[in-house]
Amino acid sequence: MQFAKAVSKYIRISPRKARYAADLIRGLSVEKASLQLLYSKLRGGRLLKKTLDSAVANAETQIDARREALKVYEVRVDAGPILRRAKARSRGSSVPVNKRTSHFTVVVTKEMT
Repeated sequence: MQFAKAVSKYIRISPRKARYAADLIRGLSVEKASLQLLYSKLRGGRLLKKTLDSAVANAETQIDARREALKVYEVRVDAGPILRRAKARSRGSSVPVNKRTSHFTVVVTKEMT
């Protein structure tokens, strides 16, 4: 089997929220997955669609596959580094604010017909 892969790193969305969008497209054909992300109201859907489009473009150039014949083989959302900030609170204290980041990995393959 031939695979094409795309990786987006340091995306400013928490991995937990991005995984909701990743679950929508796991195992679908590329056409259906693209539509699913396009009409999804999830913010992670918009960000993941860019990575999916990049994986499709890689497949078209590297393994010479047509878009209609591609299937989403693997979607992974891993945790990236956390930007740690502090927010001022009453009486001179502070509370931590964690700004989480994600790494997206999308792998597509030729659909066997």
